[in-house]
Amino acid sequence: MKGPSWFNVTSMVFGFTFLYLPILLLVIFSFNESRLVTVWGGFSTKWYVELLENDQLLAAAWVTAKVAFISASIATVFGTMAAIVLARAGRFWGRSMFSGMIFAPLVMPEVILGLSLLLLFVAIDQSRGFWTVIIAHTTFAMCYVAVVVQSRLVGFDRSIEEAAEDLGCPPLKTFFLITLPIILPGVVAGWMLAFTLSLDDLVIASFTTGPGATTLPMKIYSQVRLGVTPEINAACTVLIAVVTGGVIAASIATKRRQSQHEADEFAAAG
Repeated sequence: MKGPSWFNVTSMVFGFTFLYLPILLLVIFSFNESRLVTVWGGFSTKWYVELLENDQLLAAAWVTAKVAFISASIATVFGTMAAIVLARAGRFWGRSMFSGMIFAPLVMPEVILGLSLLLLFVAIDQSRGFWTVIIAHTTFAMCYVAVVVQSRLVGFDRSIEEAAEDLGCPPLKTFFLITLPIILPGVVAGWMLAFTLSLDDLVIASFTTGPGATTLPMKIYSQVRLGVTPEINAACTVLIAVVTGGVIAASIATKRRQSQHEADEFAAAG
């Protein structure tokens, strides 16, 4: 079996270096003793201590966490419903428009989406704040959930549902007892993707936020314009650790559930 060529290996090395070396440097310099982020002055954790004493950054982080959790949860519900319609409703009047509206945020520039939502809130005389950011994040995150869950539903064996319904199980109960547990890895993956996108968003939140709803990316961006400090590096490192931990936990949970499902199928076949 022929192994990967030197060109592929070199491209991968340069690609991963370009993507992850800046993140690694950010994490390293968050432990820098010196206030100058370009000069290493020794190892220290004092910037994390100062971060815990920075009320403005902590308040922005709390707002970001709440927005990400609520918007990801709502986007997962609506995205799963949209995926079921796209995967199982067949051809119906308005399907092309429906699918286009679902997938449009995937290719639409964030600045256009943020501006359009801003104009919408202004037109309906809705004051901007915490809930407008949640609505905005739900709008663009829902399509990502729909894509992930739809891919899970494409290979779904519907004979399992039909067998349950033949045994007298109502359709709604069949969905919650049969369908949802099987597609749950896709649903969890969609939630994690929506949560991560909400944590990372800056452009859309900048258009739709208001007083008392400053997110952590907005706060970091406003401070970076005055100069990067190790305290900002520490805040970014914590954010990276939270996202990485969540992704790893979701991956482990998904693999365990898949392994358990395969073991149950093997036991049933045996």
